[in-house]
Amino acid sequence: MHCERASEDIYIFTSDRYAQVTASLIVSGNRGILIDTLPFPSETAQIALFVRKRCPDGVRFVIYTGHEADHVYGAFLFPKAEVIAHEMAREILIERGFTALQRAKEQSPELAPVQLRLPTFTFTTNSVTLRMPGKTLEIIHTPGHTADCVSVLLHEERILFAGDTVMALPTITHGDPDQLKKSLETIGAMPLENIVQGHGEIILRGEIRDTLRRQANYLDNLRSKVQKLIDAGGSRDDAKAITIEQCGMPRVLLGGAVVQLHLANVLATYDRLMAEQAAQTSRAASAAKAKATQKPAAAKQAKAARAKKSDDKPSAKKGTSKSKAATQKAGKPAKRKTKADAPKRGKGRGAG
Repeated sequence: MHCERASEDIYIFTSDRYAQVTASLIVSGNRGILIDTLPFPSETAQIALFVRKRCPDGVRFVIYTGHEADHVYGAFLFPKAEVIAHEMAREILIERGFTALQRAKEQSPELAPVQLRLPTFTFTTNSVTLRMPGKTLEIIHTPGHTADCVSVLLHEERILFAGDTVMALPTITHGDPDQLKKSLETIGAMPLENIVQGHGEIILRGEIRDTLRRQANYLDNLRSKVQKLIDAGGSRDDAKAITIEQCGMPRVLLGGAVVQLHLANVLATYDRLMAEQAAQTSRAASAAKAKATQKPAAAKQAKAARAKKSDDKPSAKKGTSKSKAATQKAGKPAKRKTKADAPKRGKGRGAG
């Protein structure tokens, strides 16, 4: 494990054994605030020893930036500390954390002493503020890597402990790339001095903008490359040929571990885009079926309406034509008598 002093009261611990995962200690008076732990007990035990020397009253809070094992497995070494996390992290740990730990212990005997600690304080809002003597910490929901991810902003130092929201290579295997891009935009708008990544080196002020832009571009390139392959009829196996360099990132980060992380990103993106395509096809088929069903129904309704209109007209009964003609004849005005029609009268009185 490597320890780096970021400022007078801030220490960053980086694992030598697993993907350069980080944990951070903020000293406030005689107490400490620990942001994440390291996955192997032997490494977190070194942090605990450091804490006893630097913080006589121990760790007051352990903050989980997410539910994943490499951030939470060491918390059992700080049994008196209150554990803070997003409510979703607690729900995920309850649902599958204990089972996952049991499997991990079977694969790695070194994890045998680990006891999973559930968060004792959770929140569901966009952020929550934690105040300690001389320290103001804002715990901010920054989803994307996973739905429960949070970042911790130390206002006095303008340092952001970003967890896996910011790491050497954005990973979205169990997350949402669109949410992650929004979280990166949110972080980019903060007036920061440093960013402590969930994995990798500290990002200094002059590097922050370019680093965040490069990570957002990687997500865009990844989606574009995979979508182009799908449009061309490429298979899931074909997608494995999309390299990390083609998406705009170098393969040397995290000691080369990013190559496998990138492959996982490619396959997850392929699966996500294929699922979206299937959903769109299903919606289109449902809409076409509904339209086809509505057309005969509309025609049937129109036919019924025409029939009803026809029924509403007066029907012609037998003999009506003669009666009508007779009526017309009877009602015809009498012909006016003319002179020619008058009786002829004889000449003289004696006639007749």
